[in-house]
Amino acid sequence: MQDTLAAYGGAFVDELVHSGITHVVISPGSRSTPLALLMSAHPSLNVWMHIDERSAGFFALGIAKAKNEAVALLCTSGTAAANYYPAVIEAHYDRVPLLVITADRPHELRDVGAPQAIHQVDLFGKYPKWFADMSLPEESSHMIIYARKMAARAAAATLTAPAGPVHLNFPFREPLIPNLALPSLWENGRQKRQQYTTVLEGKNSLSNYQFDQLMKEINGKCGLIVCGPDYNNQYIQAVTALSETLKFPILADPLSQLRSGSHDKRWVIESYDAFLKEETVSTTLKPEVIIRFGAMPVSKAFLLYIKKHPACRQIIVDEGKGWREPTLLASEMIYTNPETFCEGLIESIHKNENGQAQSTNWGQQWLSINEKAKEVLELKSETNLFFEGQVFPELTKLLPPNSTLFVGNSMPVRDLDTFFLTNELNVRTMANRGANGIDGIISSALGASTNGEPLVLVIGDLSFYHDLNGLLAAKLHELTITIIVLNNDGGGIFSFLPQSKESEHFEKLFGTPIGLDFEHTVTMYNGNFTRVSSWEDFRSVVKESLSGKGLNVIEVPTDRNDNAVKHHEIWEAVKKAAKSTLLGAENS
Repeated sequence: MQDTLAAYGGAFVDELVHSGITHVVISPGSRSTPLALLMSAHPSLNVWMHIDERSAGFFALGIAKAKNEAVALLCTSGTAAANYYPAVIEAHYDRVPLLVITADRPHELRDVGAPQAIHQVDLFGKYPKWFADMSLPEESSHMIIYARKMAARAAAATLTAPAGPVHLNFPFREPLIPNLALPSLWENGRQKRQQYTTVLEGKNSLSNYQFDQLMKEINGKCGLIVCGPDYNNQYIQAVTALSETLKFPILADPLSQLRSGSHDKRWVIESYDAFLKEETVSTTLKPEVIIRFGAMPVSKAFLLYIKKHPACRQIIVDEGKGWREPTLLASEMIYTNPETFCEGLIESIHKNENGQAQSTNWGQQWLSINEKAKEVLELKSETNLFFEGQVFPELTKLLPPNSTLFVGNSMPVRDLDTFFLTNELNVRTMANRGANGIDGIISSALGASTNGEPLVLVIGDLSFYHDLNGLLAAKLHELTITIIVLNNDGGGIFSFLPQSKESEHFEKLFGTPIGLDFEHTVTMYNGNFTRVSSWEDFRSVVKESLSGKGLNVIEVPTDRNDNAVKHHEIWEAVKKAAKSTLLGAENS
């Protein structure tokens, strides 16, 4: 039996590595022993141990997101597997390639009251792209080929557009210890293969005729390019070139990777969330065509802007053949590679007689309003009070080039949208925007930190509390991360919502102050904790943290009510400036 486990399981693990999987996150357990030992023994596989499966799932998700590659997860049977569920949901909606591997009881021990035996077939419902209940280990040549084929198919399925989670369920009978000394188990760092499969995926593209027709219909229109959250920056040069060719402004989501870097940012509009809140501006700037790449932007003001102009032609470009279109107003869904789409449309324009798009005053209006809005944002965000939005202008001055800036949901990602303006730093921005949840943020950021770049996480106190177990990874694996906790003692985002008017029940149901001193927890995980009392303090501590190693947590204490008032003050100032700029341009 030990030889059977080694041959079957070893073939599977080795084929995973051959298929491009080099990282696996393992949580300890008995039933998963065969694969855990074989994964640990493979010389080309990086093993990350994480005791809490819930945090482990998000940790693997962070690695996959940062490295743009599939990552495997392994746990034992029972509710251990169920704890992966939130991360599987996030991977599904955020299109992150995760290969979830769960150990299970053999079929004769299912539904008979055996311990740690829950119903694991299709455990994660519709969220995985593919599920397979693996066969029991056998040593025949046919079953060794089967193990390899399933590994190759699963690894490819996670990455094939749209990327996402895949679930393989492995039943094992006892004994569970494979023979790691099996002759020729690893041959030159790789198990001797009998057969394997390579999966290749090409780029979809429109025909030349389709590009020409589209070009004729949108050339010279009042158009916008919208770039939503995207962690792969391969199409940045192509989309900025398309913008320059069409003279279409780019509304760049803070997670689009278009706000920071050395690429051409002339047409990048980053303060649209602030100035589209102004009624006159959002009504007057009437688009005729919108081309959108990536997921729906964070900005609610943009969503309302689209709904205000239902006659606008909306073209959604989606390589993954999904339907990320919550407005219900899209005119076309174009399933093609974004880079290929941009290049094809540019080529079509260049084939025209004049070789360029027809000129309009449309783009200049957006550029002028954006510049004025940025001036107001930069001026108004500077304050001696601890205003949460100021964290991002401060970090823009402090972060070294090529850093990663991970943000939590609720207010941090919205403040990133408002206050993270264009720069040359090449800062990579990340968040878990698939399901927009506040769970697993610490773990995802720590997973992303394994990519080797300086990483800063900005997170609210409730999100920090939700994933305190995730801090163990920093201690176990000696990871380096700077975590900035915006501590307003509760759910700050609710101060901006209608619930805030229900004063009698607000604090109990929505404000939910927890009154925790996080210093004790951070110390428990061998981290450094600092509670700052001024922006000068903040700058000094962040600089020290970025030049050091290990876990560093910086708490910024803020007041929820003051924070809401300051936000509204800034938005009103931006709206006033934007309206004045628009009307001034129209009257000139």
